[in-house]
Amino acid sequence: MIDYRRLRVALLGAGAVGSQVAALLLKHGDELADRAGASLELVGIAVRDLDAPRETDLPRELFTTDAETLIMGADIVIELMGGIEPARQYLLQAINSGADIVTANKALLATHGPELFDAADQVGAQVYYEAAAAGAIPIIRPLRDSLAGDRVRRIMGIVNGTTNYILDRMDTEGAEFADVLADAQRLGYAESDPTADVEGYDAAQKAAILASLAFHTTVPLDAVHREGITSIDKAMIDSARHAGYVIKLLAVCERLAATTDGADAAGEASASRSAASRPLDDRSRPSGEAISVRVYPALISRDHPLASVHGANNAVFVEAEAAGNLMFYGAGAGGVQTASAVLGDVVSAARRHIAGGVGVGESTLANLPVVPIGHVTTRYQITLEVDDQTGVLATVAGILSDGGVSVATVEQTVVGSGDHDTEDGGVARLVIGTHTAREQDLSDTVDRLAASGVVERVVSVLRVEGE
Repeated sequence: MIDYRRLRVALLGAGAVGSQVAALLLKHGDELADRAGASLELVGIAVRDLDAPRETDLPRELFTTDAETLIMGADIVIELMGGIEPARQYLLQAINSGADIVTANKALLATHGPELFDAADQVGAQVYYEAAAAGAIPIIRPLRDSLAGDRVRRIMGIVNGTTNYILDRMDTEGAEFADVLADAQRLGYAESDPTADVEGYDAAQKAAILASLAFHTTVPLDAVHREGITSIDKAMIDSARHAGYVIKLLAVCERLAATTDGADAAGEASASRSAASRPLDDRSRPSGEAISVRVYPALISRDHPLASVHGANNAVFVEAEAAGNLMFYGAGAGGVQTASAVLGDVVSAARRHIAGGVGVGESTLANLPVVPIGHVTTRYQITLEVDDQTGVLATVAGILSDGGVSVATVEQTVVGSGDHDTEDGGVARLVIGTHTAREQDLSDTVDRLAASGVVERVVSVLRVEGE
């Protein structure tokens, strides 16, 4: 047996993921040592309650409530407790003690990532976080390392398993949102309070992480445009299917080329950047270039690879200039699945310890401004309920044209009686597909449609992505 150097591993948190990480470290310790070139000794697990029920049977002597003492005696600290505090405090303590850290804490990284990375740079430590953006899917290393010599143009990701499960069942089974959400909660895909998932907060945190890596720019969480899926109903799902689309909650991270109004966009984005962001340096980026980071339910063609992502799975679709289109697919959550990504980071941290030298810092020197959603251009599907009478369609088309929104397709169906005393006495539903339009122009135009007098209700406005 090879006499490996011993590395002490401390674990913070023993929930669904933490318990699996501990169990796999104990079960496969010899095999992991062969891969890492070092013996990985789990020296303790810090928890809030020693007597809390655990999903995995672990040696009781490993548990402690004294996280700070445990951290001070570790070479590698794994943080899986979640939340902002005391996780931030513990990780800063670990870094300052010279330990490398491994975390799956997307909320912490999205809000305090620069602080952790800067602290690690100061002492030559390394921050590993493969499990923070898409569970078991290996996406952090490809963006940070494999594609570092390329220019990523765009990322579209299904990065929240709960919302994908809900939307997928609504699409494939015709189920209602509330019914599927209840099933997701019963199956453990959704929390009793599902707000973080269904309102897009979880996906926005992951989008900030992915965009920061892809575009070598610190992306503050408050610069990510966020919308959830609670407004999606069966009628919208059916309409999307009829038009050849599926609705997915997408995280879209996009590099925007210089435009005639690029200077204004960059200036507006620069003014709104977080104080924690690095100062802008125009020499570090192409003139006028910026990025957009957003999360919202969107229509995507059923021919697109992301349309075939079913259940609670995740997928990240990357468009790079040289490498072309790349697809990363797999389980976005789950204890043992996420533990796989965490242990991959632990092995990487161990190898770095054996090799020696300082950690590799994060590349955020591009300093691209993050533009507001109003500057984004894409296609749209607008669904309106209008008075079913002669001349309405011409009025709607005129308002769209005046707003600079070009119509590509129109489909009209009569849906029933309306509140207005019209010549034809009914309500028609218009589903309007547009050519590419600027978000701000589209938003202003929809407001004018709603106030026009011929539109009874703006049913929905969905972006079309992936075309």
